[in-house]
Amino acid sequence: MIRPMGTTSAESLRADSAVGHDSSGQRRDLRSVVLAGGLSYEREVSLRSGRRILDALRSAGIDAELRDVDATLLPTLAADPPDAVVIALHGAAGEDGSLRGVLDLCGVPYVGCDARASRRAWDKPSAKTVLREAGIPTPDWVALPHDRFSELGAVAVLDRIVDHLGLPLMVKPAQGGSGLGAAVVRDAAALPAAMVGCFAYDSTALVERYVSGVDIAVSVIDLGDGPQALPAVEIVPRNGRYDYAARYTAGLTTWHTPARLAEPVAAAVAETALAAHQALGLRDLSRVDLIVDEAGAPHVLEVNVSPGMTETSLLPLAVQAAGLDLGRVLATMVARAADRDL
Repeated sequence: MIRPMGTTSAESLRADSAVGHDSSGQRRDLRSVVLAGGLSYEREVSLRSGRRILDALRSAGIDAELRDVDATLLPTLAADPPDAVVIALHGAAGEDGSLRGVLDLCGVPYVGCDARASRRAWDKPSAKTVLREAGIPTPDWVALPHDRFSELGAVAVLDRIVDHLGLPLMVKPAQGGSGLGAAVVRDAAALPAAMVGCFAYDSTALVERYVSGVDIAVSVIDLGDGPQALPAVEIVPRNGRYDYAARYTAGLTTWHTPARLAEPVAAAVAETALAAHQALGLRDLSRVDLIVDEAGAPHVLEVNVSPGMTETSLLPLAVQAAGLDLGRVLATMVARAADRDL
């Protein structure tokens, strides 16, 4: 059942979202640490997300600080533990579950899904398997490690892929984001170069059937009433490709929020995004990337557990379209994480 953002959730954000409760049930002011940076290809984007989250939390009354992930982090968290951490790391550091597992070991609460769900969503072939088993539409695919690609003979393997999946194809890293290493292949002759480009970012390539249609992103948030779909964002890159530059360079992409979809299609898109969020066992927030084909049917491409929060990112656009304040949304999630049983 669709749970659109509505009056109840908006009203709840007018309460003092910068407080949590201690073990005796008394209210307390909250302190949060925003983790950003890291060593992935997406470091600069992560820092931009982290700074925006920091400003948003402070505007909502949260005592927040920004920290990179380095050797000083764990001693600092142990010496002065925050009420909750907000993870603004993109790439493996923030999305493969490892950092969340360490935070669990340290007894530090955090906003977002747990380590197990994060690992499942981060690995695209694994996530697509879960989605397919749950009956959620996602394009047919094959995952190809670099070693198998070499051992079995590149030409023979690529010929079989084209025979099975047809053209065009989408090639992208099995683990990664921000469009890095991704390419649309419309001619079989271009497939080897696309694979080489993909392997520069990951040892496993995900090759899936390309679905032509409208690029849509649906952000899902939970403010205490269960997961709810925010207004869908329609993505229209100027050069036709939503690559790294189009995502993070002002003027290269136009966004329509809410997306220009007929009401029944918009409802199906929201239902599909919520189903994906729940099938993967996610928590607090996620962003589901979809393609709506010419018949109006949605297909899930991937699910992001650490959505970007930059000035051109999609979740903040959706929050704004829902009539909500980003700072209060994040502060509510911090308060909920701080009160969560570890």
